[in-house]
Amino acid sequence: MAVKIRLLRMGKIRNPQYRIVVADSRTKRDGRAIEYVGIYQPKEDPSVIEVKSDRVQYWLSVGAQPSEAVQRLLEKTGDWQKFKGEPAPPPLLVAAERADRKAAYEAEAKAAAGLAEAAPAKTAKKATKKAAAGEATADKTEEQAGADSGEQG
Repeated sequence: MAVKIRLLRMGKIRNPQYRIVVADSRTKRDGRAIEYVGIYQPKEDPSVIEVKSDRVQYWLSVGAQPSEAVQRLLEKTGDWQKFKGEPAPPPLLVAAERADRKAAYEAEAKAAAGLAEAAPAKTAKKATKKAAAGEATADKTEEQAGADSGEQG
């Protein structure tokens, strides 16, 4: 039985995601696998390549043949060089850690609460200004009303 290490396609249309599998060479591309040994997500930035190195080394040592695509992936992770006894390649690029969404939400909530506490003080100032302006306009209207009534009488 010829054993191959190859890619099993998953994911959606235009969003491929692969599993790196060890399978009999006669099975279908997406058929039954002997073992799952990694994942490959080419659409991520940078691409996600995760390989169970010890299992890949075992399968390579017992004669499993990688497909061309898998061999390129193993060269990037350094597993192929380890198997061949060559020097390791430079390390892979890794995506930056995402910010914790819960912490970001709590920080925004605190900032909004801080603004909400400051807002009533601002509105109180505006209310006092409006009240003062309202009194001034009331005085003017009274004066105008008095003047208008004096003209009539």
